[in-house]
Amino acid sequence: MREIFKLTVVLTIICSAAATALALVYNLTKEPIAYQQRLKRLAAIRAVQPDYDNEPDKDFVDIKTNHGAKGNEGLTRFYITKKGSANTGVVFSVSAVGYGGPIGLMVGINPEGTISGIQILNHTETPGLGAKITEEKFVHQFNSKNLSNTNWALKKDGGELDQITGATISPRAVVNALHRGLVLFRNNREEILKGKRG
Repeated sequence: MREIFKLTVVLTIICSAAATALALVYNLTKEPIAYQQRLKRLAAIRAVQPDYDNEPDKDFVDIKTNHGAKGNEGLTRFYITKKGSANTGVVFSVSAVGYGGPIGLMVGINPEGTISGIQILNHTETPGLGAKITEEKFVHQFNSKNLSNTNWALKKDGGELDQITGATISPRAVVNALHRGLVLFRNNREEILKGKRG
């Protein structure tokens, strides 16, 4: 009985020390990690919407999204870009499910809803096939596209957007995600451009 008590005390001390060490490490690294994440976010915003002089990650609107499936609700954050007091555009992220898993995109649009640039943030698509969604030829085809001037489907599906030879699922997922994001912006345009925070 005495041995069990000693063992319990020793384990308690070890667990308490480990928990304290973890808490200290978390507190020491929390701010540097948040700072690095902010820099990454701002770099992605600048890549797709270069014309602004405000801090868009502090000027945003959260819009509730519902993609039709039960439990598939959430928020899409629209970052407002400004020069002086004039809106130069909006940046938002959307996600899709490709052949290899989730695809994350950052999208820049002007105040009328025309794409100024997109960037693939992350993906797990097949190298040499679906991973070609990151190539300039594929990504740049979306510049200057909007809901009015584009048939938002791949050529293979009767639309006008280029697919990737040997890979259909990945580019189709990107096209559908972009279209969904543009529709969400159009349906909430006034609220978003007012810059009312989420």
